[in-house]
Amino acid sequence: MNEKNVIVGLDIGTTKVCTIVGIQGPNSELEIIGIGTHPSYGLKKGSVVNIDKTVRSIQCSLEEAKLMAGVNIQRATIGLAGSHIYSFNSSGVVAIKGEEITEEDVNRVLEAAKAVVIPSDREILHVIPQEFRVDNTSGIKNPVGMCGVRLEAHVHVVTGSISLIQNLVKCVEQTGIHADHITLQPIASSEAVLSSEEKEMGVILVDIGGGTTDIAVWKEGSLVHSQIIPVGGNHFTNDLAVALKIPHAEAERVKINHGCVLSEKLNQSAHITVQGLSGTKPKEVRLSVIAEVLGARAEELFDIIREVIVEKNLQNDITGGIVLTGGGALTKGMPELGEYILERSTKIGYPIPFGGMTNIMQNPKYSTVLGLLIEAAKRNTVVTVQKKESHVEQADLIRKLSDSLKNVFKEIF
Repeated sequence: MNEKNVIVGLDIGTTKVCTIVGIQGPNSELEIIGIGTHPSYGLKKGSVVNIDKTVRSIQCSLEEAKLMAGVNIQRATIGLAGSHIYSFNSSGVVAIKGEEITEEDVNRVLEAAKAVVIPSDREILHVIPQEFRVDNTSGIKNPVGMCGVRLEAHVHVVTGSISLIQNLVKCVEQTGIHADHITLQPIASSEAVLSSEEKEMGVILVDIGGGTTDIAVWKEGSLVHSQIIPVGGNHFTNDLAVALKIPHAEAERVKINHGCVLSEKLNQSAHITVQGLSGTKPKEVRLSVIAEVLGARAEELFDIIREVIVEKNLQNDITGGIVLTGGGALTKGMPELGEYILERSTKIGYPIPFGGMTNIMQNPKYSTVLGLLIEAAKRNTVVTVQKKESHVEQADLIRKLSDSLKNVFKEIF
């Protein structure tokens, strides 16, 4: 198997590390051949706090994926989140040198748009074009080949803390793998979950992970806002552990099997037995008590999202509503509570199936890693096309040279 066609997405989350391996066919079709997941130790709110533990978690996930796929893994596209991420919108303008706009002009205007002052401890991760304007025509997605004298670009810029990004890359490279590219997690999740129609209409993707909740706001097919909220599924579990005085692992089990954020949906007299702290007896807990604890945290999360919508003036942009994904979205009653608080249609977003995706993987908790695989495949296709073009150009050059040499020899002899 050609190793260039093996592509890997690596999602290093606060609760799990997930590796997914795919192969890309000659027509850029993508097929999944392996997956590996392992509990994540060493991260807090999306940032590395213990390098050794993180390296071990990544190693275990990679080994599992390698074993299933039967291929060697050399490089991977990594997902990044964490409260150090900061995004903003920017714009740039350049004058067109020739008759029509070339790829070089587009690169120049994107460089101009990202030429903003950012603190020295931060680096730019993404510059995502929202729209281009040629002279007075706006709403252009790809201006190459158009005629004009002035090119303007509106972009979304994502920045992160240099040291925290380096820590994550260091952990990956200590396992012997090259970090090919770093992608913001909500962008990857959007790739796996949202259809182009939803992005066009305007939606907010809310990816509820273990340590953070990632938001991506899409309008007219472009990313207009992204943000990381430091509240995630672990906060729900911690609340339960404290309120019921039970160990963290037991609280996680209760949340997954019996968790609900709307007590009205439950039988008010229903009980379950939970295991207390070591040395104490198991105890009976009403399901409605669990729902009250989880519901309070869910309300807090949706209130923060509502504040973001108001603060960024996004009320008119999101006609398509809210899409919840990530493992935390599976807690019962989340879409209904979201719809009530945010006053917009809310649904759970499942990954769109492709390339032999199994039922197990069609789960919101795999949205990010599947999105990373799609992103890696897209970049791989672009590189392959560029290489083919350069080979064709070289072949043309050699043919022209040989033709001219033949002519010279004909003239001499």
